[in-house]
Amino acid sequence: MKAMVCTRYGPPEVLELQQLDKPVPKDDEILIKVHASTVTAGDCEIRSFKFPVLLWIPLRLFFGVRKPRLNVLGQEFAGEVEVAGDEQTLFKKGDRVFGATGLKLGAYADYLCLPSSSAIARMPEGLSFEEAATIPTGGMNALFFLRKAKIQTGQKVLIIGAGGSIGTMAVQLAKNSGAEVTAIDSGEKLDMLLSIGADNVIDYRQEDFTANGETYDVIFDVAGKSPFSKTINSLKPKGIYLMGNPSLSQMFRRLLPTKKGNRKIIAGAASYKAEDLRYLSKLLAEGKIKPVIDQVFPLEQLRQAHYYVESGMKKGNVVIANR
Repeated sequence: MKAMVCTRYGPPEVLELQQLDKPVPKDDEILIKVHASTVTAGDCEIRSFKFPVLLWIPLRLFFGVRKPRLNVLGQEFAGEVEVAGDEQTLFKKGDRVFGATGLKLGAYADYLCLPSSSAIARMPEGLSFEEAATIPTGGMNALFFLRKAKIQTGQKVLIIGAGGSIGTMAVQLAKNSGAEVTAIDSGEKLDMLLSIGADNVIDYRQEDFTANGETYDVIFDVAGKSPFSKTINSLKPKGIYLMGNPSLSQMFRRLLPTKKGNRKIIAGAASYKAEDLRYLSKLLAEGKIKPVIDQVFPLEQLRQAHYYVESGMKKGNVVIANR
């Protein structure tokens, strides 16, 4: 099978198209013919190994010291079940499925083997493989954090870094909960954010949201880049601050009491569950959320796709199509 192999840590040039053996599923696994995957910020981080210094040693031991131990990256996919293991009963040959690989990675290839108990679900009718591939990682991350906030109708929600895969899902999920949503990102992404339901948009290059006097019931900092000390003051006294990708200093800061009120600060890593993906599939089928695709690249142009994602310009998702 064709696969894009990460030969070492470094720039996108370390990705090489190679021929690998087609995987053989175990009895509790399914073999999936991958039709589409995506490039996430996480894929770029693993490839380049741009992590905080304090995490360098443990992450090198986990991912591989000199080069990635799991050298086919890609964290989400959509495709068809080609072989279903004898001991699993969830899927059958021909099922159109989408899902997340988690830390097993492997979606940048023609075929992928995963346990049937993984975060995999059947695709809703009428959705293309390219559209379905954009949902698992962004959707399950957004769902994980927003559920912690228990958003109520009429609450004001601020989403910082709303223009990416997690942010576009968060905007739509918050709107489905009845919130008034303000989305922050760069100016070129604001029209897209309005089109998927944001009530208000802010270009962070032009306006400091912490200086306009607005306060929010929930603030979701998707990328973890907003300054904590200023952002927390834009939260209502009993508000909730969701830190989607916190730095180490932010993780420690959340342990300290806030300056006033009874604010709740939530950080951590999302868990991926098949039941959550089935819930997102239902919302897709009902038209309550929709995929946001910026560009589609063939697998052979994965390097270009990684460069584009690292530029920070992508609106929603960048898809990789296996054709």
